[in-house]
Amino acid sequence: MKKFQGSEVRWGIIGVGNVCEVKSAPAMNLVPNSRLVAVMRRNEAKVKDYARRHQVPNWYTDAQALIENPEVNAIYIATPPHLHLHFTRLAAEAGKPVYVEKPMARTYSECQEMIRICEKAEVPLYVAYYRRALPHFVKIKELIEQGEIGKIRSVHIQMRQEPEPEIIASLEHNWRVNPEIAGGGYFYDLASHQIDLLQFFLGKITHAFGFQANQAGLYEAEDTVAGSFAFEQGAVGTGSWSFASAQENQMDQIILDGSLGQIRFETFGKGEFQLKKDQADETYFKFDLPQHIQQPLIELIVGDLLGKTTCPSTGESASWTNWVLEKLTQHKLF
Repeated sequence: MKKFQGSEVRWGIIGVGNVCEVKSAPAMNLVPNSRLVAVMRRNEAKVKDYARRHQVPNWYTDAQALIENPEVNAIYIATPPHLHLHFTRLAAEAGKPVYVEKPMARTYSECQEMIRICEKAEVPLYVAYYRRALPHFVKIKELIEQGEIGKIRSVHIQMRQEPEPEIIASLEHNWRVNPEIAGGGYFYDLASHQIDLLQFFLGKITHAFGFQANQAGLYEAEDTVAGSFAFEQGAVGTGSWSFASAQENQMDQIILDGSLGQIRFETFGKGEFQLKKDQADETYFKFDLPQHIQQPLIELIVGDLLGKTTCPSTGESASWTNWVLEKLTQHKLF
């Protein structure tokens, strides 16, 4: 990779929608040696309003114009997934590092092409799997590596949500359930975080098999997925996801079973988890989460660009999450 030029990361954002209101963009002005200098959205009124409210000096309705701004030296792509490959190509060809929203792309093939493009241009590629940097998940990884629950034997994911999950941002036009735009449905949007997080904890998933169905028939994408998977280090896992459940049946739970104990946590809940070794030895961990949930990861990206830290979420790691998603949805029932 080419050495990053400069002592400050000056961000340009393509696609300043809901995710940029609180989750990500404001953090770019809070992280040391980082500044948000330009934003782009096709709707002129909305991008002007965003720039005014967030005090961003430059705004555009054309992505290429933002990319070509010499003041911008890093690009954050916050569009829906169907545009990730296109804008990654434009940013990489301009020699600017890329930070792209998750899921990385619609398909594993698109992810591979994004990696190839960035490698050819010698620019780094980061992906917004920000849970890899949140304090309670960093602590879980630490406990696993310290052997607190022994060798991981199995992993179990259970997720049940209403047809319109409360844990996602409301959208005027819900592209998240349009496979042409998102690659899949809510499974791609939410389960991608879970699969990526488990690979952060336990390493690569090397085998996966599953079924998808559209049980409620409310949109084109799948609303139900069930499958199994195995990690390179030997643990096995199961997962079931339903986005057509009743409100009272909602669940968000991952269980890590080890030879000496167990860890339970929510992926989308508070910064809490439970460590259990036996009936008399249960520990509850609670961490405060940042107001801007992507801030810890953005801080690591800035540090990585400036040669001070290493970012744990890259194109390589994120692309394999897409591979697993495809394997878990490879058999369509109806």
